[in-house]
Amino acid sequence: MGKERNRRIYSIKSELIEKSREAALSAVQIFNNPLIRFKSETFIVLMIIAWTYLLHAYYRSKKIEHRHHEIVGKRKKFDKTTKGAYKRWGLEHCLSIKESPVDKDAANNLRFLIGIRHEIEHQMTMRIDAALSAKFQACCLNYNELIKTLFGDQYGIDHYLSFSLQFSSISEEQILSLPSPEEMPANIQSFIEGFDGDLSEAEFNSPKYAYRVIFTPKLVNHKGQADQVIEFIKEDSPLAKEINASLDKTYTVIKETEKKKYLPKNVVEAMKAEGFFKFSIHNHTQLWQSLDAKNPKKNYGVLIQNVWYWYEPWVEDVRKHCQENSTRYGKK
Repeated sequence: MGKERNRRIYSIKSELIEKSREAALSAVQIFNNPLIRFKSETFIVLMIIAWTYLLHAYYRSKKIEHRHHEIVGKRKKFDKTTKGAYKRWGLEHCLSIKESPVDKDAANNLRFLIGIRHEIEHQMTMRIDAALSAKFQACCLNYNELIKTLFGDQYGIDHYLSFSLQFSSISEEQILSLPSPEEMPANIQSFIEGFDGDLSEAEFNSPKYAYRVIFTPKLVNHKGQADQVIEFIKEDSPLAKEINASLDKTYTVIKETEKKKYLPKNVVEAMKAEGFFKFSIHNHTQLWQSLDAKNPKKNYGVLIQNVWYWYEPWVEDVRKHCQENSTRYGKK
């Protein structure tokens, strides 16, 4: 009886792993398909399934009960669907327990995607692929790393995938044509600002939260050497240090010459501190969108590394708005 039960546990675990891998592969293949426009929404749903099945397989292998239940007397009373199936933990619950094998930064990435999924369930979305791509890339890398750590290198999916080929080089015009943050739906933009704003600098800049890279054309190569589209260099190599040093210098110059800058959460916190405690990130997003405040001509702020920072004049205008609507925002 015991051996039969162990075989069943192993069989279900293996099936969960395989379905998890297929969901992850499908997510990436769909996102890379140039003929599909429903990319981000499909990617998020499939990757959440992939991660959920992966963690179910892990908890099953560790004999951690992952079915919803309550203790009645000395027995477990399991929650079931109307058709009698057990209700198992969703991804958020899987991440929340102390036995979770997912580290903090990877968990932040997943909670971000879960939050976006909640938003897109209620409203059609457009032009969000580019804005979320760094989070998607981190999600893929985190998944591949964890499945190999938990169950062995043979379960990795990296050997199935290669880089997507392009029909043209990336031009400045293409970069400028990518959607700016203000072109996203207000609910998505509001969620992103709120979630990113709640992270520490270290959490926000973690490659496990968002995997950001800089591409530059390689103009010289040695004859006879293999030509790779993308070559990776170690972060502690002299070349990497030189690149990062130049980037730091660039952003240091910006910091020294720019005015004082505020993240959206800083603006909201400032208003709450002045007594407008009902003023929220959502209210802030609605306000700047209604005034087209991110229009560069208005000089209300600046975009640095895909993060928008507000200047003091915007904070003053927000303060004026709150004062004119003090009852709405809770100040007597």
